[in-house]
Amino acid sequence: MAKSISITRVSASWGRLNSSFWFVPTMMCAVAVGLSFLLIEVDTRLGVGTVSDFGLLYTFGPEGARAILSVIASSMITVASLIFSITMLSLQLASSQFGPRVLENFMRDRSNQIVLGTFVSTFLYCLVVLRAVRGTEDSIFVPHLTVAFAVVLAAVGVAVLIYFIHHIATSIRIETLLAQLAADGCTSVDRLFPERLDLDLGPLHCKDKPAAHWLPNDFEAGSKRVSADASGYVQNVGIEALMRIAKRHDVVLRIETPPGRFVTAGECVITAYPRDRVSDEIADSLRGALVIGRDRSVNQDLEFAIRRIVELAQRSLSPGLNDPTTALYCIDRLGEVFGRLSGRELPSPIRYDEKGQLRILTEVLVIEELARSAFSSIARYGTSDVDVVTRLVDTMGKLSRSFPPAARDAMLTLTEQVLIASEHNASLSFDRKALQELLRGQTV
Repeated sequence: MAKSISITRVSASWGRLNSSFWFVPTMMCAVAVGLSFLLIEVDTRLGVGTVSDFGLLYTFGPEGARAILSVIASSMITVASLIFSITMLSLQLASSQFGPRVLENFMRDRSNQIVLGTFVSTFLYCLVVLRAVRGTEDSIFVPHLTVAFAVVLAAVGVAVLIYFIHHIATSIRIETLLAQLAADGCTSVDRLFPERLDLDLGPLHCKDKPAAHWLPNDFEAGSKRVSADASGYVQNVGIEALMRIAKRHDVVLRIETPPGRFVTAGECVITAYPRDRVSDEIADSLRGALVIGRDRSVNQDLEFAIRRIVELAQRSLSPGLNDPTTALYCIDRLGEVFGRLSGRELPSPIRYDEKGQLRILTEVLVIEELARSAFSSIARYGTSDVDVVTRLVDTMGKLSRSFPPAARDAMLTLTEQVLIASEHNASLSFDRKALQELLRGQTV
């Protein structure tokens, strides 16, 4: 079966293309080649006499122009090779030190892409200009303006190299990486839990009616199961696209696989009711509203965004690294992401159209499950470190004051369990006393 080409999949493909490591350098190379032809044409129309009137431009003979262009081209490709080597070394360091899940942040770093593109595009620019320089007895042509611009590009390359050294040294710091991961998590929160719902762009949320009240009695028996066309992780679910399809064909949809779930080819991803209104073409359109990829994405997967920070904390608390200070940074950033949820209205799993007709049922994130999973995963590794436990308790205490009642109770229960386990593992009487005081403060 051919894959459905939908706006959701096209948008996801463009996002992957735009964030890939090679896309920006390729576009810069194309611009450099086009610019070289343009400036050569300008030089041809202006003539040598007009160009020589500009005192800021060099005037070369054919051999001098070739020498300058050759020097710039060879220097640029040499530096580009160095940049590529340093980038690969940084990726290797990030993978071994921080984990493979954070490599995407380094790969889609726009600064690294622009730096590499600057040197490669300058190299191509010089090559194209070299072929335009003629120094035979029958024809002599030196594009002075074009060669002068190559010198400008070389100067820009020097500045970009200095910036790259500073940037690469900054980007591999754990503080910088955690700030990026937290920013991704906050972006996911803003996307999944908007402060206000634009009714013109998205489906209506309704919380006063349970889903079971609206589901037909024969929903399971009378529905058509739409299966996945590939194996992988669900990266994006086009709710707006599904809503348009559901309204157009008057069907009810239940999303079986939320973002972040792994599915196999042939597994049910959407259940559509009633079956007689869902043709193969409609099923293909529904299938096309889901994007399935090889790995998880933070676009609609808040759990994965949080898991990347948790993984850093767990690695830092492992006996091989033994870096509790990094764990403290991770806890602070988790508090930032969960604090972003403060005051947000949680969406309902039930989506209605403008007429109040049930159209889509989907799973929604539960705050207490997210928070309990994240903080307990760190606590399993850090109960023997009082500093980590203290920071965990402090962060969970601040969050619980702004969480809904169910999440608040879950945080208080987890806090007590962490304190009891940590008191049992504490080797110093001073630490045990501090933990006992924290535990008494929780039970008051």
